Amino acid sequence: MRSLLLVLLLVSLAATASAAEQAAESPVPKGETQNPLPTVSFEKAADGKPAVRIDTTVTGEPISKYVYGQFIEHLGRCIYGGIWAEMLLDRKFFHPVTATYDPYGKGRRPTEKHPFPILKASPWEIVGKEGAVTMRKEDSFVGQHTPQIAPGGGIAQHHLGLIKGKKYVGYIWTRTDDKETDLTVSLRWGDGAKDRQAVTIPCKGKGYAKSAFEFCAGADTNRATLRIAVTGGGPCLVGTVSLMPADNVDGMRADTLALLKDLDAPVYRWPGGNFVSGYDWRDGIGPRDRRPPRKNPAWTGVEPNDFGLHEFLRLCEVLEAEPYVAVNSGLGGAEAAAEQVQYANGGRDTPMGRLRADNGHPEPWKVRFWSIGNEMYGGWQLGHMPLKEYVKKHNRFARAMRKVDPTIQLVAVGAVGKWSETMLRECAEHMDLISEHFYRRGKKDVVDHVRQMPRAVRGKADAHRRYRRQLDSLKGKDIDIALDEWNYWYGPHVFGELGVRYFLKDALGVAAGLHEMFRHSDLFTMANYAQTVNVIGAIKTTRTAAAFATTGLALKMYRRHFGTVPVATEVKGCIDAMAAWTPRRKALTVGLVNPTRRALEVSLCAEGVCLNGKGTRWVIAGDEPEAYNHPGRPPEVTIERGAVRGADKTLAVPPLSVTIFRLEAPR
Repeated sequence: MRSLLLVLLLVSLAATASAAEQAAESPVPKGETQNPLPTVSFEKAADGKPAVRIDTTVTGEPISKYVYGQFIEHLGRCIYGGIWAEMLLDRKFFHPVTATYDPYGKGRRPTEKHPFPILKASPWEIVGKEGAVTMRKEDSFVGQHTPQIAPGGGIAQHHLGLIKGKKYVGYIWTRTDDKETDLTVSLRWGDGAKDRQAVTIPCKGKGYAKSAFEFCAGADTNRATLRIAVTGGGPCLVGTVSLMPADNVDGMRADTLALLKDLDAPVYRWPGGNFVSGYDWRDGIGPRDRRPPRKNPAWTGVEPNDFGLHEFLRLCEVLEAEPYVAVNSGLGGAEAAAEQVQYANGGRDTPMGRLRADNGHPEPWKVRFWSIGNEMYGGWQLGHMPLKEYVKKHNRFARAMRKVDPTIQLVAVGAVGKWSETMLRECAEHMDLISEHFYRRGKKDVVDHVRQMPRAVRGKADAHRRYRRQLDSLKGKDIDIALDEWNYWYGPHVFGELGVRYFLKDALGVAAGLHEMFRHSDLFTMANYAQTVNVIGAIKTTRTAAAFATTGLALKMYRRHFGTVPVATEVKGCIDAMAAWTPRRKALTVGLVNPTRRALEVSLCAEGVCLNGKGTRWVIAGDEPEAYNHPGRPPEVTIERGAVRGADKTLAVPPLSVTIFRLEAPR
């Protein structure tokens, strides 16, 4: 398995800013290969002077591009409000629209300090006369009921974000059982008669009809309202409604998508996370407006099923990333998982392949990475069961899925300790990779805060090296780690549920965590930063803007500028450093994390290479460890690029910084 992944890796290692230049370099000469590569970091140097010693003749296995992966889950505002462009909450009317308008409970409303409270009831407010809206259960458009609006009545949704001069597009499904009537759909950004636009839509016939509308915002606001009112002679049923910015890309937010492209992650894991253990993938296929809304099985709020398998795989196509799909081994069964594989990968001559073609995608997607379940070791997980029973379940899933497509790569649920050890002992024939997760809390001391990440990575690596020595089931096998959830997780939820803010010190920790993965490049085939947008995410969004969090900047910088062939790197002093050749040894890259408040002159000893002291550096730095970026405001933390000279013996780094040096290595 490892040899196959490495072949694929070497073919696709072009995702750096200097890819074209690297392609012209000569092949990497063979040297001594060793993993793990040595390091001593975050310790006080005896002489007080930090130093880095690099032996470029000792290399580790090439760094897998998949360690720069991402993970998205149906949780909070990761997808809805982050990646997906839909502006309306509960557009399919999962919650009944009632006279009691209290969408967030206890009279809460979005405020500047808490802009994204958790929805607890219908966000639609009844306007007009009393009793103007009733919920019809019989023959509902989608879900359990459909609102029926009487003449003179209407519904409205508030707190929508608009940008002046920007166009917004939408549609509404309507029908009437009585005489013809008219609807007025209006977008309002103020209280004056000129602070709105409206369109009239005829509501007629006993079958649902879809009508489109378009508006152009007249002001910047986060308090706009969409109002739907019946102005004619009979009642009208509203099946579902949609409103998106006109620049959406196949339903995705253009601003978020631009940042995702810049992030350049090579693989995305989806749909969970805890969510997957209660998710029926069939709810997310077929006509989008007819997909049933559900209560989110693991988290809060409503799952509208607007973003399903087709939308996820389209996202991957747009981003030129590989999909990594998790199947439900919690409440789900092996047959459903096998059908999902066939739906994604089967030909049109298979039952699920035909269904996929009927739903608009004739050709197979050929999804390669599949995980069986998520965190099934935890009592919080739907479908949790004793380990001795779960190993049997995993093997049933693997056999069923591989029967459909023998070429897929399967990722098993792991957790260092008894769980991972038993899975590797009992299921080694039925996995290609094993998953591990970790999250770390915040610490006041910056050095302690940063060092948590490499320590956590090292703990996973040390355990799996021990399993390889001790377990007979692993003899002759190379089952690597998919660290498919890792991150910091602490602080208030500024960007919705689990939408924590990230600071400069978190970027330093993420960089140090990557360094440790590079030292164990023979073990880490994949890592998926959790989660990409808003929810402990690398990108943050408001209703109208998106920006890189500090951690996203670190991931982007390493993905684009760090080398691919790690070399032996020993560190002295309160820093963390790691070095790697570019693919063809034209340059040596050195990543250096300085968690102190002092500018440092780090002595450099590079053996086996002649550096001319020239090169380029990219640096993320700031005056305060709590510096952060917020969408719509000038960034406090950025990536700065500059030329360097005289860097053959000394590397200068600013306080509170992570720096990548690309040093020329002429022959």
